[in-house]
Amino acid sequence: MEGVVNIVVVSGLLIGLVYGAVVLLSGFCLLSGLRGWWADGDSRLIRTYALALGIAIAAAQLLAAGDVIDLGKTIYLQPSFSAPLMFLGGLLFGYGMVLSNGCGSRALVLLGRGNLRSFVVVIVLGIAAQMTLKGLIAPGRIAVLQATQGAPAMISLPALLSTFGLSETFARMLAASAISGALIIFAFAHAPFARAWGQIAAGIAVGLLVTAGWFATGYLGADEFNPAAVTSLTFIAPIADGVQYVMLSTGLTLNFGIALVAGVFAGSLLTALITRRFQWEGFSSPRHMLRSIGGAALMGAGGAMAYGCSIGQGLTGLSTLSLASFVAVAGILLGTAAGLRGVLRVQPLVPAQESRPRA
Repeated sequence: MEGVVNIVVVSGLLIGLVYGAVVLLSGFCLLSGLRGWWADGDSRLIRTYALALGIAIAAAQLLAAGDVIDLGKTIYLQPSFSAPLMFLGGLLFGYGMVLSNGCGSRALVLLGRGNLRSFVVVIVLGIAAQMTLKGLIAPGRIAVLQATQGAPAMISLPALLSTFGLSETFARMLAASAISGALIIFAFAHAPFARAWGQIAAGIAVGLLVTAGWFATGYLGADEFNPAAVTSLTFIAPIADGVQYVMLSTGLTLNFGIALVAGVFAGSLLTALITRRFQWEGFSSPRHMLRSIGGAALMGAGGAMAYGCSIGQGLTGLSTLSLASFVAVAGILLGTAAGLRGVLRVQPLVPAQESRPRA
């Protein structure tokens, strides 16, 4: 049992190391992708994200179809969920992501590069998430959850397709093929992206890292006496647990998520030092700091309500084809759109070079 736990923790650390390096070198980020696409007409980063999602969906569903992992054990495919709460959480997370100029995983990566603004974002996000999951805000979240949750007959897209008389395996493969195929076609339909080998490599790498997380926790961590939680790349609860572990390690146990967070920071730091990208950065003004703190708080609370972030739901959750994940991601996209466009638009304060894609 101890060996299984150690394998899962080491896997989380290694996956995090690679993810931190890939994201630092490529600029992989949903917010940066949407901002570049909508504001500048540069869709390379959003197509990188689409490629990663397409690969994650295809690979995760192949693992599930082959009975290598049981996606039914994940938080994304629980028999009941609150669509209003998840959508609201997604809205808060998306808008907070714009205020903070990046999601939780991006903050970890920028922190490894010497960005002290991201240190504040990570700490506040972790505290707000813990307050929402287990602290002062938790009773309110639980009350809304209990009042609005439902138990639909179908909780995933393959299950929905199976109502038309399709077998479970065929429905799974049909849904995965259609969505992943559309995403990959969208990615390569843009000539500048098709020539951007660095972005292509980043999309493939991130998609495979999501798959590696599923394999590590769902297969390597499978133990009937002490099973690991079946999960993959996600950052809201892991950052909250990581902050708590750093403060109160006695009595707490290392898990995949905490190791993943540590690995992302370490991978980014090592890559920044090797490539000479490391540079200390801070806030430009008190207003800038206040905006980042507010955004981090919204991301922590919203991500806890939505069961994930732009990575945890946007990649990992959607790779399960969970209907709840589609609801959460719809909220994230709408919240991000509100922050980038329209009357609620957040005026940028951080230099744009942090978000530029690298070929």
